Amino acid sequence: MRSENDMPKIDYAAIETQYGSSYPGRLKKVCDGCERKNISGHVDLTQFGCNYTLLRPGAATSLRHWHEKEDELVIIFKGEVVLVDDYGETTLRPGESAGFKAGEPNGHQFINRANCDAILFEVGTRMTEETAHYSDEDLILRSKNGKFSFSRRDGTKIV
Repeated sequence: MRSENDMPKIDYAAIETQYGSSYPGRLKKVCDGCERKNISGHVDLTQFGCNYTLLRPGAATSLRHWHEKEDELVIIFKGEVVLVDDYGETTLRPGESAGFKAGEPNGHQFINRANCDAILFEVGTRMTEETAHYSDEDLILRSKNGKFSFSRRDGTKIV
C-alpha cells in the first residue's frame, strides 16, 4: 500500500512559475500576463510536455505559430479564450479543446479577451529537435537538446 509520500501526486505550488515569453525584443509583450508551470518537467516526463497555463485578461499564450514535428493539444479548464488561427477566431470555454497536428502550417495562439483569468493545459510532443514558424512575424525558433535560438526566415540570427 502506498503512503502519501509515495504518491505521484503533483503539488502545483512546488512548481516554478515561468512568466511571459522568451521572444526577442518587442515581441515579448504579447505574452505579458501568461504564467506557465511545466508539470511534465517537474516529474521528469520525457515523452510529452504539459504546461498548466494561467492566462490573465488581455494576455496571449504565444505569437501565432506552428510546429514542424510536435503535435499540440490545448484543453480549457477555466474562463474563456479565443483561438486565433488561419481559419479565423473561435471561442473556447471550459471542457473544450483544440489540437494541432505537427507539420500542418496553421499558425495559432490563444488570447484571453475576457475580464477574468483563464486556465488551460497545453500538451505536446517533446522532440530533441524542433522548428517553429511564426505566421505573422519574420521569426523562426529552432531548438535542439533543450537549447533554442531565434532567427529570421532568411536564417539571420536574432540575438
